[in-house]
Amino acid sequence: MNTATRPTQTSSTHSTGKPGHSPFRKALLATAMLACCGYTGLVWSAGTQAENVEPVTQAATQPSVIAPRIQLAILLDTSSSMDGLINQTRNQLWKMVDEFSKAKKNGVTPILEVAVYEYGNDGLSSQNGYIRQVTGLTRELDRVSEALFSLTTNGGDEFCGYAINSAVKELQWSQSSNDIRAIFIAGNEPFTQGPVSFREAIALAKQKDITVNTIFAGAYNEGGESGWRQGAQLAGGNYMSIDQDQQVAQIEAPQDKEIAALNARLNETYVPYGAGGAAASKRQYEQDANSQNVSLGLLAQRAKSKASVAYDNSSWDLVDAYEAGDVALEEVEAEALPEPMVGMSKKEKVEYIETKKTERKALQDKIKALSDEREVYVAEENRKAAKSDANTVDEALISAIRKQGEQKAFEFK
Repeated sequence: MNTATRPTQTSSTHSTGKPGHSPFRKALLATAMLACCGYTGLVWSAGTQAENVEPVTQAATQPSVIAPRIQLAILLDTSSSMDGLINQTRNQLWKMVDEFSKAKKNGVTPILEVAVYEYGNDGLSSQNGYIRQVTGLTRELDRVSEALFSLTTNGGDEFCGYAINSAVKELQWSQSSNDIRAIFIAGNEPFTQGPVSFREAIALAKQKDITVNTIFAGAYNEGGESGWRQGAQLAGGNYMSIDQDQQVAQIEAPQDKEIAALNARLNETYVPYGAGGAAASKRQYEQDANSQNVSLGLLAQRAKSKASVAYDNSSWDLVDAYEAGDVALEEVEAEALPEPMVGMSKKEKVEYIETKKTERKALQDKIKALSDEREVYVAEENRKAAKSDANTVDEALISAIRKQGEQKAFEFK
């Protein structure tokens, strides 16, 4: 929240009339009425006599643009047979982020918020329907990556209706009709199980304009016969089937090593502050390591997302927070600042943050350019390998969001 003190507005009134004078009161009343109506074009000066009133031009106040939102809740079955589903989701997160970062609505880039739930795991509480919110809706995408890499599987009961109901009730969903609100639930057991009817859960979602999409990890017809298609139809969402055992090819390209080096330098432009800053900075490095442990190709995908507008860390990074207008540098307490900034004057703080911002922009531009070259290389390698037609999680998510977004005037490149 921007805590900068706003300048006090002062005004003076010079009038030849008295407060009880009728022309004065009429002019004053007109001014008040215009102000109450939100009129910001011409205002009338109450400081002149009624017969000699002149219009005074006042600059119109431009309303701040409210960015639309894409809110996604991903509900993953983490019972014993779902390792492939989890791996696909964590390995393709950054590809999905990159896709959504290209979206626009009325020329404005939307805010992406993602939540993760797991269900159907015996290690979870039976009192909560074997369901756990791993992370709520967040713009901090490293938290989403951390959530996905933390998931493990264990046999259990998969209650789809219960999981949907929990996500609808617990998450902080937007109230704006301009935004996309979508639940994606993925699993491989009958959709009808559990103490909460999936019909009731979907009805509640529809009341809040939340679209429920179902992803069956198995044969399309099998999912259709076990309730997954019916659930999507009731919700106005998409029913999709995926091959959870399909191995996602992590193609390593000639650009990957340089992208990795630039990504490491990019991390150095982040300025953690506040109580959670150090932990969030550590999380950023850890998720780089998680991606790199899978492959350099996955780290390259992550780095591309980190160079996009979707990767926003204003909750813990002073550069993002300062650029968003969320903080006044002079009002940040010394104990909340990182070591290099302690004792700096306001001017020095601004210069320090501006330098980091400039460095970051240059690195992001280099990453974007190399990523464009990388995409050409990967596309050619996929063509040579005659890529399988089997659907995977990212394709299911992206196709559904594109379809539902177009219904709300979102445009996708």
